[in-house]
Amino acid sequence: MGELYCENDQNFRQMSLGLCSDLLMGQYLCDDPEIDIDTQSEKGCDNSRKVAVGCRPAPMIICVPDKRINPDGNPCNFTGNEIGFYKSVPCRWTNGYNFETSLLLSVFLGMFGIDRFYLGYPAIGLLKFSTLGFFFLGQLVDVLLIATQTVGPSDGSDYVIDYYGAGLIRTVMNNETIINTEALP
Repeated sequence: MGELYCENDQNFRQMSLGLCSDLLMGQYLCDDPEIDIDTQSEKGCDNSRKVAVGCRPAPMIICVPDKRINPDGNPCNFTGNEIGFYKSVPCRWTNGYNFETSLLLSVFLGMFGIDRFYLGYPAIGLLKFSTLGFFFLGQLVDVLLIATQTVGPSDGSDYVIDYYGAGLIRTVMNNETIINTEALP
C-alpha cells in the first residue's frame, strides 16, 4: 500500500470532490467482504444484515477520507491502493442453524415436532408432538416449508448452507438498481 498524501492547502481543498463517501459510482471500488468458510456468509455480519467493507477511490481522486483513516479532515490524493471510506453492504446473517439438519429433522422426526423445537418454535413443536404432527399432515407441510426455506429460524437469521447447497436469494429493486431502458421496446 502506498503512503496517503494529505495536505491542508487552499488549492488542494478547492480540487477536492468533498467527502470520499459521497463519490459517485465508478469513482471508487469497494472490496469484497471476507467470507467465513464455516458458514459461507460474510464475516462481521450481524442481525442488522449489514457489513462494512473498505472502498478505494480511483487514482488521482482528491477527497476527504473517513475520520477513522485521516482524523485531521484534510483532503487526500489517492492512488487507488488506499482505503478512503467504509461502506455498509447487505449480507447473510447466520446464527448456527443448519439447513440440512433442520430438513432431516423435519423428514424423520417431524411428527414429534423436533424440527420446530430445533428452529426455536417450542409452542408449535409441542402442538405437533401432542397431535403426532397434526396427524402427519403438519409434518408434510413442514417438510415443504423448510425445504423451500419459507420457514427459517425464529431469531430471523438465515440457514447455514453448504457452498453448493440450495440457497435462495431474494432479488429486490431499490434506489441503487440500474434499469437498462435501451433494451425495453
